[in-house]
Amino acid sequence: MMNLCKSLCPQTSRMLDIPPGRLKMDMLSPRSRQKEKVVIVMGPTGTGKSRLSIELATQFPAEIINSDKMQVYKGLDIVTNKVAEEEKSGVPHHLLGIANPNVDFTATNYCHTASLAVESISTRGLLPIIVGGSNSYIEALMDDEDFRLRLNYDCCFLWVDVSMPVLHKFVSRRVEQMVSMGMIDEARNIFDPYADYSTGIRRSIGVPEFDKYFRAEAFLDEENRARLLHEAICDVKKNTCKLACRQWEKINRLRKIKGWDIHRLDATEVFQKSGKEAEHAWEMLVARPSTAIVGQLLCGVPADKVPAIASVAKTMGYLRQCLVA
Repeated sequence: MMNLCKSLCPQTSRMLDIPPGRLKMDMLSPRSRQKEKVVIVMGPTGTGKSRLSIELATQFPAEIINSDKMQVYKGLDIVTNKVAEEEKSGVPHHLLGIANPNVDFTATNYCHTASLAVESISTRGLLPIIVGGSNSYIEALMDDEDFRLRLNYDCCFLWVDVSMPVLHKFVSRRVEQMVSMGMIDEARNIFDPYADYSTGIRRSIGVPEFDKYFRAEAFLDEENRARLLHEAICDVKKNTCKLACRQWEKINRLRKIKGWDIHRLDATEVFQKSGKEAEHAWEMLVARPSTAIVGQLLCGVPADKVPAIASVAKTMGYLRQCLVA
């Protein structure tokens, strides 16, 4: 194992001689570090961005920064589809459920807190992975008036893409799963007939759509309640699909109009399969290529050698403890 480290990244051979708390991410690189690195995982809602970011953070020493403008608020974990604690694989997540749900968390607020998180993670020798569907947050962070993040960091963009017709079917099924998990009761708990649906967490898809139903349900018979509820759920599905289209268009604009160097990963086949076949497609089309891209970013080695480096980092169980100590 250590011979592999030596052949791929010479400095890795000194790992065992480094006291805990002193190990730095740049020791995985054979080159002198010029800039710290940041990985940004983008894609429409439902494409598997959170899954990919967690997988990368278990392959490389990293922490995750949320860039979803609804998940940044406290509450409505089902409605906003926050990643569950048991799904985080022990990876620290920043800017997730931290903001007052009744006050707008603006792009300016995001840029300030996300920049601090990036700096904190990098200072501890870890890789910041920014992930979320709110491309306006990401654009504001990357293209502020001073381009501070781009000046100080090498930024690597990963785009998990799925054909829209295929994705629309998936997100519709996901809405049904969210309903079975308690989405309606969660939305009912914050229902306020005088609420402003243009502010804070109440802008989330899955909140305003149920307003008519919550106002009328106490006065309707069972048949009409069921009809109104069905209409509300259909509205959630339609609005989620519209959101996915807008997100796709925004990423495409950033890539084609603004010239962002974004690595596109076509995950359509993953969503057309099930079971082991879907898992294999994810591994081949998304996980391995992403690992190779990030490995090249960090280590500067040929792409076909990167999986071995990632395996080394993952296998050496003490690595994360050293990094976060």
